[in-house]
Order: sequence, then structure tokens, then C-alpha cells
Amino acid sequence: PYYIDLNQNLYLQAYLHSSDPNLILFVDTCVASPDPHDFNRLAYDIIRNGCVRDSSYVTYHSPYSHFARFKFNAFEFISRHSLVYLRCELVVCRLRDYSSRCYQGCVSRAKRDASS
Repeated sequence: PYYIDLNQNLYLQAYLHSSDPNLILFVDTCVASPDPHDFNRLAYDIIRNGCVRDSSYVTYHSPYSHFARFKFNAFEFISRHSLVYLRCELVVCRLRDYSSRCYQGCVSRAKRDASS
């Protein structure tokens, strides 16, 4: 566990254990939840499908493409729960493959019409 207080910044870094310099890492989704087994009902989206949902989320540039660095601020969600879990989904792509998911950025999905 990592202990933080409300309104404290949380810095994260993910990296590939690979010596291939032609790989890039992209943070697609990062969700917080008080339940480590359910990231749907009581969940708080920090970033979803590459779209930033939390205004305190910041991406940091890394000189190495196989690193992903970002931060966000501990939010009010934490004050209502003694423990909060994070689940982040990252994508690995080929460097300079501009058709890959890593280069698409925010992907907002079209809403479906529920009418008959």
C-alpha cells in the first residue's frame, strides 16, 4: 500500500521490461475504486479510452518511449473510503506506427440510440 492524504499528488510510472527501443507505452485507462474486485459500480475514472476524466491528471514526458509517467491529485473520493485501489490499462505499440492505438489519443465512443 501507498499512503497519501487528500489533495496530495500521486506520481506514477510504468515501464516495459524490454530492451527493444522501438516500443512505446500508452496509458489507455486508469480507474480508482474502493473494491479491488469491482471497478465498475463505485468507480472513479481518472483516464478512460485515452480521454482524461480528472482535471488534475498530467502526463510527463519521458526521454524513453518504454516509460509512461503521469500524476493526479488525491480526490474527494478518497475521503469517503479508507482504501482506494487503482487499475490501469496500458497499451504497447511499435514506435512511429501512427495507425496504432498509442497514437490515436482520446477515443470517444459514439452513443447508441436506445429508441426502437
